[in-house]
Amino acid sequence: QVQLVESGGGLVQAGGSLRLSCVASGRYFNTYVMGWFRQAPGKEREFVAAISWSGSTTYYADSVKGRFTGSRDNAKNTVYLQMNRLKPEDTAVYACAARPRGLQALSVVTTEYSYWGQGTQVTVSS
Repeated sequence: QVQLVESGGGLVQAGGSLRLSCVASGRYFNTYVMGWFRQAPGKEREFVAAISWSGSTTYYADSVKGRFTGSRDNAKNTVYLQMNRLKPEDTAVYACAARPRGLQALSVVTTEYSYWGQGTQVTVSS
């Protein structure tokens, strides 16, 4: 069982930056593929980024590629999402998620993640 807690959201002007953090409880954090997803009002949850066990492999949605960077510090049980050049359309609740322990494949599919944080609000003003 993994519990996830996000932080770092807030209000920022377009073009600005934010860094989200997600701290995981429990053991074996370095055997969980981690993901970031977001959900805007009235829209379905969508994939943002996925990070491999070691953090050496990442995958991004086209909408954030080149602006967002996912990383992790396994010694701190923490995964990060650095968001640069933010746009108003990035406004959403951002949540981190973990795939079932031991699975190595990155995934963009919401249902393939077993554990979810409560989310943190990111609002980008124009």
